[in-house]
Amino acid sequence: MRNEQDPSNFRQMIIDSPAQFRTGMELADGIRVEGDFDKIMISGMGGSALPGNLFRIYLNDLFRKDGRKPLPVFQNRFYGLPPESFDRCLNLVCSYSGNTEETIAAFEEGIAAGLPTVGLSAGGKLEERCRETGTPHVKLPMPSPDFQPRIGTGYFFGALFAILANHGLIPDARAEVLAAADRLSTGMEDAEARGKEIAATLAGKTPVVYASVKYKAVAMVWKIKLNENAKTPAFWNFFPELNHNEMVGFTNPQAQFAVVMLRDPSDHPKNLARFEATAGLLREKGITVDIIDMESDDVFGKIFGSILLADFASYHLALRYGIDPTPVEMVERLKKLLA
Repeated sequence: MRNEQDPSNFRQMIIDSPAQFRTGMELADGIRVEGDFDKIMISGMGGSALPGNLFRIYLNDLFRKDGRKPLPVFQNRFYGLPPESFDRCLNLVCSYSGNTEETIAAFEEGIAAGLPTVGLSAGGKLEERCRETGTPHVKLPMPSPDFQPRIGTGYFFGALFAILANHGLIPDARAEVLAAADRLSTGMEDAEARGKEIAATLAGKTPVVYASVKYKAVAMVWKIKLNENAKTPAFWNFFPELNHNEMVGFTNPQAQFAVVMLRDPSDHPKNLARFEATAGLLREKGITVDIIDMESDDVFGKIFGSILLADFASYHLALRYGIDPTPVEMVERLKKLLA
């Protein structure tokens, strides 16, 4: 039964999210452009940029297992393109709405320069400009009018993976990805139960999320989910860097904080020792600390199992605050002010 605080049924969007990887791959089947590439650039903002951060973690692991030289993956979050976009680079332009002004500006610069480009959106101006310029375009689903880009990571990830596989730029591990995505679905009930527990520890406090350097993008995604779903400030950092600066800030905390540590059991032993030691020091200062092991045998499971937990934790935190998790009203107001 749908919660009255969740009129858009955001919870169901979370539950349905593992199926997005297959759909994304199918939508990008056969999408390719001519050229020889030795790097890629992913341009996007907000929820449309999150898949790129996670994609880089997964690809680095995939190349290591396959023994290939890693393919550099750059990201662009601005109105123009950085220098890396211009030399033997495949440009992938991502905007779920298709109307993100920074991303459209980057697209236009690339097209004007004749750069090999693929657009990914659910429609909007990006789809229109791809059609007008003869640029390949992947049309992403819009399952409901209230669907939010931050919950559509699987669509982007699957489509990006298929595009690179189509070009022979990465090992074609589509079957492996889909099997891992299916495993996420089987653990859905446990993930929601754990997410509720985490929400209870975060309620009334400012969340801070820490991870190892390898998974620092996952910590950032946790922060963003808490911002957009629970409508609360949140912050992130990574080991061991945070031990050299940020940790000292808790000597004299000016608010109530709750720290979530995402621990990879296969991390460097010296780094693993920092989790418990840091947690002890923070607890001495009255900081709530929850260490969460990223329990999976593969990198894909560690990334997306953790993000599924972030979705449920931020969702249930929103309900605790009496907030609808779906809309991002301040973003919409800002767009109107800038227009």
